[in-house]
Amino acid sequence: MAFFSRLRAQRAATRELGEGVWRRAHDRFERSLDRVFQVVEGISDVQVYNQLVKEANEMADLLPTVRQLCCMAHQLTPSNDEHIPQSTAGVHRSLTKSANDLATTAQVIAMMRMQAEAGENIDIESVRHRAQLVKEDVGRAAQLLTENE
Repeated sequence: MAFFSRLRAQRAATRELGEGVWRRAHDRFERSLDRVFQVVEGISDVQVYNQLVKEANEMADLLPTVRQLCCMAHQLTPSNDEHIPQSTAGVHRSLTKSANDLATTAQVIAMMRMQAEAGENIDIESVRHRAQLVKEDVGRAAQLLTENE
């Protein structure tokens, strides 16, 4: 049963996002977000975990927005290959940057986890800063997309 529901979800995603740059932009963000949660789940210190899971959840709240932006961009400039449409290149750049910043956030969290395990004091400001960059990137993509409509 799960196989067919997953197949339906993949077909819906292909219909909404295409198979080109918008699908890859969405999937890249989703993979980066998964990595953030993988790293956070490995934290054994409850206090550190609670601080970081709050930041991770705020970034997870961006996933529906990223999907919506990618769907809208695909409707505006359909893509089923690797060619980035010129009129929405800025949107694609911002979405790609958001996924890269999110992946960097996962790296920062992993380093913090190692510090916590070594008994060192940690400061989650660097994670908050990276999370803020991700939010700004998604906001910039939304702004550029509304300018293109």
